[in-house]
Amino acid sequence: MPSIKDSYANILQSVGEDINRDGLRDTPARAAKAVEYLTHGYQQTLDEIVNNAIFESDSEEMVIVRDIEMYSLCEHHILPFIGKCHVAYLPDGKVIGLSKIARIVDMYARRLQIQENLTKQIADAVNSVTNGLGVGVIVEAQHMCMMMRGVGKQNSSMTTSCMLGRFRSDINTRNEFLNLAKK
Repeated sequence: MPSIKDSYANILQSVGEDINRDGLRDTPARAAKAVEYLTHGYQQTLDEIVNNAIFESDSEEMVIVRDIEMYSLCEHHILPFIGKCHVAYLPDGKVIGLSKIARIVDMYARRLQIQENLTKQIADAVNSVTNGLGVGVIVEAQHMCMMMRGVGKQNSSMTTSCMLGRFRSDINTRNEFLNLAKK
């Protein structure tokens, strides 16, 4: 089976490039290293990411982490989509370490994805580790597959959401999250 480096060399040659020219000599290795980093979420698990950072708490109020920057690759064109994620949950006796929410976002974003699935994966993961009363996730992103190729729409963005538990069943909880995510 060819290595990622060899595959990049083949791609470059296939588009007519000389992989021995000065600027491209090390490009297959650099590109292989980059794609391995951009997809390292496949090598991570939720248990490793959370690392037992779940703590007892009397809080029953909404916890929200806004504007978590995220970078992913669309599974259809392997082009980036870039944006931000807002995550909220309602604790039920336990809270998760703050940085763990951002790490969960990164773990799923660092896989070949579509935004709709990414949003649900984040919500399901936060829900499973917090065992809270509900989770809400909003992802807003710009997709290079729509901006750099295809229809070429530079100012387009996509917003997806996933609401679980009280975020789905209680309109007041949902609206509180939506209002806080806008600020």
